[in-house]
Amino acid sequence: METRQQERGHFASGFLDSEPLREADEDLVSEVNLNNSIMTEEEREEIQQELAKLEEEISTLRQVLTSKEKQHAELKQKLGITPLSEFRNNFSRGWYDMQSSTAYKKTSETLSTAGQKTSAAFNNFGSTITRKFGDMRNSPSFKSFEEKVESTVSNIKTKVGGAGTGGSFDEVLSSAANASSQDTPTNNLTDSAERPC
Repeated sequence: METRQQERGHFASGFLDSEPLREADEDLVSEVNLNNSIMTEEEREEIQQELAKLEEEISTLRQVLTSKEKQHAELKQKLGITPLSEFRNNFSRGWYDMQSSTAYKKTSETLSTAGQKTSAAFNNFGSTITRKFGDMRNSPSFKSFEEKVESTVSNIKTKVGGAGTGGSFDEVLSSAANASSQDTPTNNLTDSAERPC
């Protein structure tokens, strides 16, 4: 155990120390060799020739590809295919593919069902509210309130305007609404000299 710690200490400090390499360190370095010294001069030349040949083929292929791309663009232009029309076609094809996918169909069906259920729920909610307002208007407490308002209104009419018929709550509300709409001023009384040209 102690020797391992010493070896580790020597190994770690070996990077930091400026001591010359020892024979054991040289053996480690030779094991990490990248096989450059094992290659003969003949093999090196052969590999360099193969590399040069590959680079030449790559250059030729690039030139052929450029030529084919030009030919491709010219043919498209002759057919009247523009980048915009290509985009539209690709978009339409993608949209169709998406709509025909099972995930889209399931989602669409789910949303349709949810919409129908939501619509039914709102209809039920609306009819429930209407029914509740009807029930409330027919309730004894609302009737009592309505009677009190009618008697108050008829008392006010009697005191302010003299004798008059009390009328029902609805009649009083509608007559009050008519009276307030007639009280709103209009701009029809302006002089023609004051009007802008």
